[in-house]
Amino acid sequence: MNKRPGFNCDKLKRVHRKELLFNTSEMEVINVYCKRYKIRNQSKFLREAIISRVLNKFENDHPRLF
Repeated sequence: MNKRPGFNCDKLKRVHRKELLFNTSEMEVINVYCKRYKIRNQSKFLREAIISRVLNKFENDHPRLF
């Protein structure tokens, strides 16, 4: 099986760990959402949700000249 390009790059390897804690109701909502939309990889889902939120915030907060 051929590996996809870019996955051998050391820059893209995930070596830093962050941990999140959810209360019961938050976890229940996440589980319902993942079940409803057939999300199998919750780590990927949460990572993409966080990164997209951060990038949108950066984009909206860019410096304005006037």
